[in-house]
Amino acid sequence: MELHGDYEKAAIVKHKVYSDKLFGQNFGQRYSRHTIRKRTEAEAEAEVTMRKLKFHEKKLLKKVNFLEWKKEHGHREALVTRRYHVTARDDYKKYSGICRMVQKLVSVLKQIDSRDPFRIEMTDMLLEKLYNMGVIPTRKSLALCERLSVSAFCRRRLSTVLVKLKFAEHLKEAVTYIEQGHIRVGPETVTDPAFLVTRNMEDFVTWVDSSKIKRKVLEYNERLDDYDAMN
Repeated sequence: MELHGDYEKAAIVKHKVYSDKLFGQNFGQRYSRHTIRKRTEAEAEAEVTMRKLKFHEKKLLKKVNFLEWKKEHGHREALVTRRYHVTARDDYKKYSGICRMVQKLVSVLKQIDSRDPFRIEMTDMLLEKLYNMGVIPTRKSLALCERLSVSAFCRRRLSTVLVKLKFAEHLKEAVTYIEQGHIRVGPETVTDPAFLVTRNMEDFVTWVDSSKIKRKVLEYNERLDDYDAMN
């Protein structure tokens, strides 16, 4: 019986050698790879084709909104950037970061006793700073700082202030004027639409003396004097 078993093993080995010569060296390995690849493709196809949801799964997902995520804040970023013509996304992130810092500071100050001299001093400094920047309307309370939003900073951008002061009809036109060097704040020409105009500097926003648009405006309003007309 043992001899018969040895003959059988020798026949299997001989058949394997013959198969390798006939079909190539690694026929067995190539066949196994092909089988694995087919199985993987089938599994991937099964994963793509979603199975039908069960009753309890449908009930759980009934009130889930897959089109609006909490992280996106209701697409608020897109709305604000479009409304105030904020072309650089980094600007929005900076404004949002400042708002968070102010809100954290307010929460820390609220934990201190209201009669504490340090809280009173820091509250006055914070309110004064934000009021001078123009992002809050009054210096009344910390509640104004707590409600500080990105839109408040966007309203202090030079392009928005130009529309407010009737230098331009819309924001796109205002951005063009600024980038072309037609606007100055005080003695300095500003070419950055994201320049933040403080409450005190708002009165010093005007045209550059050499601006052709300023000349056209003066001509239209019949306020062009002889000296400007000669130059």
